[in-house]
Amino acid sequence: MRSSSYTARRGELETYFDRTAAEAWKRLTSDAPLNGIRATVRAGRTEMRDTLLSWLPQDLRGARLLDAGCGTGALAVEAARRGASVVAVDISPTLVALAEERSAGRHGAGSVCFLVGDMLDPALGRFDHVVAMDSLIHYRAKDMAEAVAQLAERADGSVVFTFAPRTPLLSAMHAAGRLFPRGNRAPAIEPVSHARLSGLLTKHRLGRSHRVARGFYISQGLEVRAA
Repeated sequence: MRSSSYTARRGELETYFDRTAAEAWKRLTSDAPLNGIRATVRAGRTEMRDTLLSWLPQDLRGARLLDAGCGTGALAVEAARRGASVVAVDISPTLVALAEERSAGRHGAGSVCFLVGDMLDPALGRFDHVVAMDSLIHYRAKDMAEAVAQLAERADGSVVFTFAPRTPLLSAMHAAGRLFPRGNRAPAIEPVSHARLSGLLTKHRLGRSHRVARGFYISQGLEVRAA
């Protein structure tokens, strides 16, 4: 069951990533030169992706993995190269098309099925592991926790995801972003404290946690283990 606030924000994100930000996201996730600010975001995302992947088994042969909010597909490809059968889903048709183009012939021993859709769709089935990197950071704390709980219901091993930790720097950046007209900025990131999020996930076994802070990229990874 999705809340009205989750559904509304999902619609905003679909429009933003599929239209406004598609070209910028394509450049950010490529090897193209970037300015200082975007370079820190690229470096931070690379570190976080490597961290989340390190929390999964090194040998993923025979495992089914959901990349929830796959973007341009870098994490999905790496998991496939370790043997996983990956379902990579994103709300943006433009990004999914780019992911398919970039990943062609690079799956190694595994496979990737790219889909346009909702990461919470139960029709996607069950998985050994679920990864949601930077795909929940725009949702309110309660909606984020509910999304994680729904993903955990379909994961036999673990769910690893990221959230935007409530720090003085990130809160200041968040407040400054709201000064700009909505048409000129992305849907706001929703900072949440680790304690607040843990309190909303008390029914779940929380595991490892790691924060990455690289310039304008501040994100925290968290692991939820299957019961």
